[in-house]
Amino acid sequence: MKYRKLGTTDIKVSQICLGTMTWGEQNTKEDGFKQMDYAVDKGINFFDTAELYAIPPRDKTYGKTEEIIGKWFSEKKNRDKIILASKIAGPGLPWIRGGKLQYSEKSLENALNGSLKRLQTDYIDLYQLHWPERKTNFFGRLGYKHVENDAEWNEFENILKVLKKFIDQGKIRHIGISNETPWGLSKFLKLSENLRLPRVMAIQNPYNLVNRTFEIGLSEISIREKVGLLAYSPLGVGFLTGKYRENKMPKNSRIALFAENYPRYLSPKTYEAVDEYFEISKKHGISLTHMSLAFVNSRNFLTSNIIGATSMEQLKENIDSLKVTLDKKIIDEIEIVHKNNPNPAP
Repeated sequence: MKYRKLGTTDIKVSQICLGTMTWGEQNTKEDGFKQMDYAVDKGINFFDTAELYAIPPRDKTYGKTEEIIGKWFSEKKNRDKIILASKIAGPGLPWIRGGKLQYSEKSLENALNGSLKRLQTDYIDLYQLHWPERKTNFFGRLGYKHVENDAEWNEFENILKVLKKFIDQGKIRHIGISNETPWGLSKFLKLSENLRLPRVMAIQNPYNLVNRTFEIGLSEISIREKVGLLAYSPLGVGFLTGKYRENKMPKNSRIALFAENYPRYLSPKTYEAVDEYFEISKKHGISLTHMSLAFVNSRNFLTSNIIGATSMEQLKENIDSLKVTLDKKIIDEIEIVHKNNPNPAP
């Protein structure tokens, strides 16, 4: 296993992070236990979860993933061996504190205490804001459309002050953001520096061969400010394994079960790009899964690559991607496809 520093901290996290969002929906508690056991055996020390998991978000599965992790901690007695990341949900889900703005002091406290209870732990290593409260472009929206008088969100300064209180109490160690924009990350960093408030140590955004939008505005900030990417959806919800090629629809796959949640991946351009990337992987004798993950692993702005699997076979293949190094010829061929069909699944 390879390790990278988390932001400007002295914490070293595994370059592969174990994603957990299917536990409690597509995976059982027993599945989750097996995945965590195997991941730790392979050197993974970094787990990522969220209060709203399992995915897709639903009232009846809210918090189920954290509960599974908590039961594992309780049984294994190894909480101190894991760097644990979780997230407070943003607004919009009515079963989570009424669906209104979420980053007030009261909501942050309720969310954090709920996660700590479910996770059966006294602290979370990296506590993240899952998505912005303000009206901006995330979750597949590329263009920014400004809304006048859009003041209906908690001020960043106040959020950071509340998070500082939790750090002082020992409930969290560091903070992160997710699904954020360049402006949002820059604003957080400026406030933390000027007001001596907690510093964002990581940004968790989507990044994969069919969605490289992170490179456009965030990669420079990420590198220069040492706020590394925690890349989610590195396999494009499974498209970059090749399993949906030629109009295949594997039974119980995420698209077969929940296609309405992933419209960004269902365009003809995505299928075309996946076919071209598949031909590159075939030409060079590696699996499309390994090529896709190895590309993400190679990025200099990456801190950790969040993999998710619904089977042990998938988990093993994903972790083994660390054994693959893409040479310049493969990278050049990938860049040609990207130039001709950039970001078909943003």
